Formats: sequence, C-alpha cells, structure tokens
Amino acid sequence: MTSQALCALSGIEIQKKVASGDVSAVEVTNAFLERITHQDRKLHAFLYVDAEGALAQAATVDRARKAGETLGPLAGVPVALKDNLCTRGVPTTCASKILAGYVPPYDADAVERLRRAGAIAVGKTNMDEFAMGSSNENSAFGPVKNPWDETRAPGGSSGGSAAATASSMASFALGSDTGGSVRQPGAFCGVTALKPTYGRVSRFGLIAFASSLDQIGPFARSVREAARVLSVIAGHDARDATSTTTAVDDYEAECGKEVRGLRVGVVADALGAGVDAEVVKATRAAVAKLAELGCEIVDVSLPHATHALAAYYLIAPAEASSNLARFDGMRYGLRKTGDDLTATYGTTRAEGFGPEVRRRIMLGTYALSAGYYDAFYVKAQKVRTLIRRDYDAAFKKCDVVLTPTSPTTAFKLGEKTSDPLAMYMADIFTLPPSLAGLPAVSIPGGYSADGLPIGLQLTGRAFDEKTLVRVSDAYERASGWLSRRPSEIV
Repeated sequence: MTSQALCALSGIEIQKKVASGDVSAVEVTNAFLERITHQDRKLHAFLYVDAEGALAQAATVDRARKAGETLGPLAGVPVALKDNLCTRGVPTTCASKILAGYVPPYDADAVERLRRAGAIAVGKTNMDEFAMGSSNENSAFGPVKNPWDETRAPGGSSGGSAAATASSMASFALGSDTGGSVRQPGAFCGVTALKPTYGRVSRFGLIAFASSLDQIGPFARSVREAARVLSVIAGHDARDATSTTTAVDDYEAECGKEVRGLRVGVVADALGAGVDAEVVKATRAAVAKLAELGCEIVDVSLPHATHALAAYYLIAPAEASSNLARFDGMRYGLRKTGDDLTATYGTTRAEGFGPEVRRRIMLGTYALSAGYYDAFYVKAQKVRTLIRRDYDAAFKKCDVVLTPTSPTTAFKLGEKTSDPLAMYMADIFTLPPSLAGLPAVSIPGGYSADGLPIGLQLTGRAFDEKTLVRVSDAYERASGWLSRRPSEIV
C-alpha cells in the first residue's frame, strides 16, 4: 500500500493489517512519519517527533507478530501524545519555556497502557501552555493551525492532538480535558473527542493544571476507535488517589447497537442567544436524526449552568496557583539566577510563564487569599455542587444530555487573543460536565456554509461511557459525517 493509503486507514484497520501480516508496523510508522514531515510544516501540531523511538517500538511489534505472540488491540497504530503527558526519555514541556529541556524518567499511566497495547508513539503535540487556553495560541512555541482552514484556530488546549488526528498525522491522539480541552478542539477539527468520567483514567504522569478537574481522553476519527482507546487507557491505578476501582466496560462492544428507546435530553437554553445560527440549525438536525433512530427526545434544564463559567474560573485558577508553585527553577527546566533566592524565583517564573498562565496564577492566588477564600473559592465550590445536582435531576428524565460543543465554529487565529473573556466563552457548554465530573463526548454534528466542522456534545451519567458510545456511534453511522475530511486528506 502507498503511504497515503496507509495513513487514510482507521486505527482499527491498521491493527488488523499489522496483526495479519498484510503490512508491518515499521511500514505503517514510516508512512505516518513521512506524512508528519509533509503536513506539519503547515500545521505545527507537533513539538517533538520521536522518529527513532517510534521505529524501535514498531520493530518490537513486528518481532512479536513473527514470534506468534498475540498482539494488543492497538498494535502498530500510531498515536500522538499531548505534551503534558510524561513520556520516558522524550522532552515534555507543556508548551512552556519554564520546562525547557525537561525529559521525564517515566511514562504516564495512560502512556504505559498504550505501549502495552502495542500503540506506536510518534511524538508530542503542541498545546496551550500548561493546558490554559481555548485556541492553542498560548503555546510558547507558536500556534497550531486548523487542518480545515489554516487561518483558524484548532481549539485548545489540546489543539495539536486534535489537528494531528484530523490531518492523519496520527491514527489517534491523547489530550487532557480540564474544562473542555479535548472536546472543544475535537469540535473545531471535526473528530471524535471523549472526556471520561473523572477518575476513570489515571492522572499519574499528567502534569497538573487543576487536579479536581483534569482528565485524559482520546481523539479519534470515529467513535469506535475512541471507544477502543478508552478501553485501553481506563482502569484503576494505585499511583493516583482519585483513580476509581469501578470496572472498565467493553466500550467498543456498544458500537452498532440499537438506540431505540434511549432518552436524549435537550437543553433548550443551550440554543439561545450567543450561539451561532448554523450551530443551532445543526444541533436541531441532530436531535431530529436521533428521533428518527428511535430515541425519545425530552426537555431538560440545567438552571445553574449559567454560573459554570464564573465558578470554573475561580476553581481552576486556584488549583493552578497551587500546582504551578513547583515550577521555580530549582529542580528542572528554566532557571534565571537573581541576586538572592526570592529574586531567582521571581525572575524564573516571570520569564518562564506566558501571559495567560501568569493571569490565571494571579486570579487563583487572589481567590485563595485571606478574606477572599470564602467569598470566592468556597462559593464557587457550592455552585459546582448545584451543577452536579442539576445533572442528577436531568438524568431522572433522560440517559444522555445533548448540547452543542461550542457556540461557534473555529474562529480566526488572533480574533480573540486581546479579549480573554470572549475566549473563555468558547467553553460555555463544555464547562458544566467538567465541574460535575461527568463523561462527555464531542462528535461531528454537521458543517457550516464555509465548510467548518460543528461539534455535538453528549453528556452521560458518571461511569456510563458505554451509553455515550452507543448513542454517538448510532448518530455517526446515520449522519454520514464520518466520510467528511479536510481537503488534503483522502
């Protein structure tokens, strides 16, 4: 097969061909590395490409197949890893100057699981610095461009992983989602993007932004592929105190099942002011399609979701203020020596952190300071509880909740950088599930008149990812959107 044809295959098709010996893992890896060389000059999705390491992993897979060993469910399938996932022997910077030169001595738990499943890690992807952003323009190393329109943002903070998947530079990718950082770029780049329930996937080795919100999730070209990846990376890990012992389902087995009788809750307020007309139209069309498939459509309400933005931008910066205190130039990364220890700390952090990270550290430190802790942080946590209760009430009436993923399609690069609040508003639909700790998936739900993807978000009960997969897969198969790809992709 040609390199282009190999890159156009799904990850599931690649695994089958490698397992059968139709192609070698080394052939597949070389094809994707060649594509990265060609495509990433324009998109800047990768911060580091580990060609030598990827080919060594691929050779290991090929030796195992020749020896008659049973191959893993992702054997020979190329994966891209967001650059806040620790990867043994490979630079991991969080797209920040302050971690320049840092090479972890260990793998994140999710990376370990991918390696055991036979996946081939081809490189580390660009991102908003320390996962703080909605456009990937906060990277210290320059923005990623959207494969559908290179003048537009790919979304953030996992924009590099979304762009790499959409442009077939990797079969799938991992990102992290704190307030929408998997789902929003998934919507902007027209791929499936799944945020699992908080605690479903270990956070060990994920460089923390906001510890009570961060969760690792996959990007893939189809729901079935995302389901397979989730089954691999999910599971208990004793190294993460928040990791659940809840059994891992066979998520891929949900694909192809009927959805007749399942109840889809539609939040009417989510289709009101501030949402682009084309997004509203696509969402209503998706609701109609699900009704055609036999789903029962019910109205639900999330009355406290309007406060999610304010609550999130108190809770997440407060936790970031604490988590990022460790980056002081003493043990790893950048160090700018001052006249004394305090000056060294100050100079290192001032030069190492970008403007958005500094902004959020200051917001968080203020929210935690004496006299303001109860007024801001504690109150935001109470709002978080109310949002979770709203979902509990909604799930008494429905099995999944449906909203758009983002109120707009991908905006122009530079369009919102001077207005942080306008940028934050891009996450108004993704924040409530994050605050509630619930699983949510973004799938392609249509396209705008100028050909940009529109994302559809489905949110499920805690640890009920299998229902999300079932409904998402049924819609994907019925909609026909899976066949739409960026213009240069076969």
